[in-house]
Amino acid sequence: MARGGDGLQVLSALDAAKTQWYHFTAIIVAGMGFFTDAYDLFCISLVTKLLGRIYYTDTSKDSPGSLPPNVAAAVNGVAFCGTLAGQLFFGWLGDKLGRKSVYGMTLMVMVICSVASGLSFGHTPTGVMATLCFFRFWLGFGIGGDYPLSATIMSEYANKRTRGAFIAAVFAMQGFGILAGGIVTLVISAAFRAAYPSPAYRDDHFTSTVPQADIVWRVIVMLGAAPALLTYYWRMKMPETARYTALVAKNAKQAAADMSKVLHTEIVDEQEKLDAAEGANSFGLFSREFARRHGLHLVGTATTWFLLDIAFYSQNLFQKDIFTSINWIPKANTMSALEEVYRISRAQTLIALCGTVPGYWFTVALIDVVGRFAIQLLGFFMMTVFMLGLAIPYHHWTTPGNHIGFVVMYAFTFFFANFGPNSTTFIVPAEIFPARLRSTCHGISAASGKAGAIIGAFGFLYAAQNQDRSKTDAGYPAGIGVRNSLFVLAASNMLGFVLTFLVPESKGKSLEEMSGEAEDSEEEPVGARAVRPSETQMV
Repeated sequence: MARGGDGLQVLSALDAAKTQWYHFTAIIVAGMGFFTDAYDLFCISLVTKLLGRIYYTDTSKDSPGSLPPNVAAAVNGVAFCGTLAGQLFFGWLGDKLGRKSVYGMTLMVMVICSVASGLSFGHTPTGVMATLCFFRFWLGFGIGGDYPLSATIMSEYANKRTRGAFIAAVFAMQGFGILAGGIVTLVISAAFRAAYPSPAYRDDHFTSTVPQADIVWRVIVMLGAAPALLTYYWRMKMPETARYTALVAKNAKQAAADMSKVLHTEIVDEQEKLDAAEGANSFGLFSREFARRHGLHLVGTATTWFLLDIAFYSQNLFQKDIFTSINWIPKANTMSALEEVYRISRAQTLIALCGTVPGYWFTVALIDVVGRFAIQLLGFFMMTVFMLGLAIPYHHWTTPGNHIGFVVMYAFTFFFANFGPNSTTFIVPAEIFPARLRSTCHGISAASGKAGAIIGAFGFLYAAQNQDRSKTDAGYPAGIGVRNSLFVLAASNMLGFVLTFLVPESKGKSLEEMSGEAEDSEEEPVGARAVRPSETQMV
């Protein structure tokens, strides 16, 4: 019988390979993309208050300016919209043209748009914000491509014993990107504050925001191009993954040659074996056969990522409540513009250091020991518990003297998001689908997550407003309040827990075993049956 995917020596060699230098090179090269993604996506939240002061301050009022609700939503959210589009487009393109060639495209889009975002000039505040939003959308588009491509490349390079840890390590670079955003903002704002001292807004409305503050946010945004640019050369030097070359491009000779160099061992060219298996397992994304085999898996990966991101991104809304409750950030009119940026970045850096980064690395350490399924279930369950722990006695937590407990509970929700579904929803779609649809299916799952992020970041921006219209933030209608919003997030996490049961465990199994590519080529050699039209339909 002809054996296809799983029987090729080049793929067996990758599955059985000992951990070596090329694995770490791949983690660093793919991970720096995620480092850049996180920096670019999250650094904007550090400077939105500064943008409000620079462009929307009315010096006749007692409080400094802030971005109007619609502008704030656009500045913060347009990159997420671009990311969603990029995940779908580049995910599909990665299966059509190959992982490597598309990988370079996404990086150049990110570099160009990071720089262009910082160069957003205009004659009016509206013009500056419109230009910034335009380039943030295309920046998000490039970032979106990094999700399916980084995950797919790492999964296809890794051995099956430590594959989960390698993909998780790539994703964990997101934590360092968030941390770097805070540190860079901290350093730049401190330097400018020392060079251009200015009074608090309540002491002098006019000189509280120095003209040089306009340079601060532009430098912070543009620095996102640096790590992406530094890794471009190394990305282009990486060979195409053997699984794409052999199973999708059908070139076993090239796959063997590429991996012989990487693994420093002689790998036999098995083109005849690959040709003999041609036609097996060739169904397309919109076929009945895909729906039968992987339909529920795709529903599971897409819905769990969607529900996770509603909670994960809306958590950022509550940071301002925490920061003010423990006096990390005083009222805006008691500070100068640069002082406010400094304090916000200091607070976010501490949260990233204590809650965000450790959770990612717990996943790296344990995912190949306890498995993806257990970590995802635990994460969703504990996030539900801590959300309810914040919501039920919410009034208790917000009274003086109880703030430290609130901060600890809040940090644990971040920890269990990252040591939980925030990591596993990224890993699993890169492992369970066939090679020719792997990047596309990961892109669909990731885009579903970004739809959740858009709801989390903006739906709850309005929902979390006070039920009393007189106590809402400027320009916002009354909402359901923070406490009720927390109950909604807890319900979202609980539903994610339930839908996790649609997703299979992939620990210790080869990619061909998970996708069924090995089974078909063994059980149904060429000529074993007529191939139905629906099964040959490609994306």
